[in-house]
Amino acid sequence: MHLNWLIKPYGELTVNEFHDIIALRMKAFVVEQNCCYQDLDGKDKKCYHLLCRDGQGKVVATARILHPGASYPEVSIGRVVIDESIRGKGIGHKLMEICMSYVIEEFGDVAIRISAQKHLEEYYGSHGFFSSGKEYLEDNIPHVEMLYSPKN
Repeated sequence: MHLNWLIKPYGELTVNEFHDIIALRMKAFVVEQNCCYQDLDGKDKKCYHLLCRDGQGKVVATARILHPGASYPEVSIGRVVIDESIRGKGIGHKLMEICMSYVIEEFGDVAIRISAQKHLEEYYGSHGFFSSGKEYLEDNIPHVEMLYSPKN
């Protein structure tokens, strides 16, 4: 499967790119997870956005990388989504590898804090994240706060 990965700050996204990002997030978080929540939280304008397009140009994966202070004191990665049509093929791991590499390139080898759905704790753990022990419900879905600490 041919995939095209791209990271852009919000100000460089085209209208169509932002539309496709939001459409995929709504498909996964609102429709699939049957969760009514306010996706447009104002943070997208302060983020770098990862887009992954398939060979037909369809956005099939996305994530956002937030500057320190946007959500947490640390850099943060959020709104991680893989289209259901390509899940289970290792694309999520590739997405996290690209995000982590970009964070190091842009911010240095810094701490990264995330809010992970509890059932994905092992997935994020495989990328060096550890649970902070803070578990909570977000939009009625169990979440856990996780932290990646740089290797010094």
